[in-house]
Amino acid sequence: MLCIVSYLLIEWQYRQRPGNDLTLSATDWRFDIYEPDRYVLSFDTVFTNRTRTLEIFIPEVDIDYELLSSGSLEGITVKTEITPAHEDFPARADNYWFAYIVKVGKSTQANIKVDITGPDLSQLKSLWVKVNYLTYGPEGRIPKTGHLVAPLKYPNPEAANSWRENSVAHVLPIPTHLLTNLDSTVEVVKKYVAPCAQPGDIVTIGETPVAIMQNRLRHPTTVTPGWLAKRLCYYFMPTSSLATACGMQTLIDVSGPWQVGSAFAIGALAKIFGSPGMFYRLAGEQARLIDDVTGTLPPFDQFIVLGPSQSQQLVDQIYEETGLKAAIVDVNDLKAVKILAKSENTNEQLLVQALLDNPAGNADEQTPVVLIRPKS
Repeated sequence: MLCIVSYLLIEWQYRQRPGNDLTLSATDWRFDIYEPDRYVLSFDTVFTNRTRTLEIFIPEVDIDYELLSSGSLEGITVKTEITPAHEDFPARADNYWFAYIVKVGKSTQANIKVDITGPDLSQLKSLWVKVNYLTYGPEGRIPKTGHLVAPLKYPNPEAANSWRENSVAHVLPIPTHLLTNLDSTVEVVKKYVAPCAQPGDIVTIGETPVAIMQNRLRHPTTVTPGWLAKRLCYYFMPTSSLATACGMQTLIDVSGPWQVGSAFAIGALAKIFGSPGMFYRLAGEQARLIDDVTGTLPPFDQFIVLGPSQSQQLVDQIYEETGLKAAIVDVNDLKAVKILAKSENTNEQLLVQALLDNPAGNADEQTPVVLIRPKS
């Protein structure tokens, strides 16, 4: 009996341990050189030890990348370099990454440079940097990957755009650069919408781009499907974002296994008695908002994207800082329009009618912002 109790106690304590909880994120990025035949990008990154009692080692780091382009990549070369910026140890002149210990609750920095050269870089759209780093600690040697995305092409905010007309409003899909987690929704509105807007206009932003700017996305390699996710996902339509184990597990991680499991059981009974859709009402808001892989523009098509957080606070902030009424919306080509949040005194029915034909598009238009000008 003593052995069993000891085993259960050790196992319970082990399950509470954070393991090698060390993360990588970017704090800023910039173009050091932006010329027709050469781009040099610099990323400031930070490794953070999120544990309260453990030290985590970083013995190895290397860089992979993907260039996304509207044309061929022939003739284009890319060089990458990562330089540690530890407070207590200088970087080596030979660029060797020496094993470093990140203390409890501490962080350390590194700079990543990407040098892109070619005869004509105008067709390049974005750069996806994959920082592969090895964590070494109580859980053993665990490889992890941090993802950094930078746009390489920027539309002119002053360029003329084509207004469209429907029964209730004129609508203007507005192109932007590829939005990432280092962008601010409010700043995007100021940069791209302000030159086109006038008093009385309403700016709408897709929920997925907002979530990406809030960094609410997960690469499937960071999702570990559990017993419940692997079984429930089979009961959803193949087109659902919950029809894969990773998509379902993402919802479980947000809402909790008890809420998702009970929502499924109640939803199944409700469907038998002619009341479909109960699962989505009970499993939490994210059940309808999660986009599984392929759900958005490359390279984010490789990620699971959750719905945005604090949507109402965000539209209120847009109004306070720009004077424009705003809404965060979820629209598709099946004439389904969901308003997640809207400014006070904004006509929801007008928004639905104005967006019914999905002017932002669901393909690669890269027009996440739509300006609505009501007819009356």
